[in-house]
Amino acid sequence: MPIRWTCTPFVELTPHALYAILHLRTEVFVMEQQCPFQDLDYSDDKALHLQGLGDDGELLAYSRLFPKGIKYAEVSIGRVMTRLDQRRTGLGKVLMHESIARCGALWPAEPIRIGAQARLQRFYEGFGFVVASSVYLEDGIDHIEMLRAA
Repeated sequence: MPIRWTCTPFVELTPHALYAILHLRTEVFVMEQQCPFQDLDYSDDKALHLQGLGDDGELLAYSRLFPKGIKYAEVSIGRVMTRLDQRRTGLGKVLMHESIARCGALWPAEPIRIGAQARLQRFYEGFGFVVASSVYLEDGIDHIEMLRAA
């Protein structure tokens, strides 16, 4: 299935797009992972919202992109996710390639830092990220910071 990518500042998100984003984030991070946490963190207005849309316009993949100095001293990518029925199709890898490419176009020659679930360390290493912290607990899930050189 071909994916159409959009990268939108918060103020330009339509109500429908914002609702779809928040719905999918809740579905993945709260319901699937059985992890009640405050997803609405007053950072969405500072992010660019990368959306992978299917033929019908339905949200299939998503990440947030931040300039340096917002989440970390470096440029960062967060809330990386694909819809459950899109997993194991390669869409997660396409999403990360697209996220990294967009960061590179928006903020050239900058390193990228992520806060990753520790269980996904090998996945992110495949994109050039290296472990940059010890394991820490966030919302009951082991995480690590990872850094990708510029």
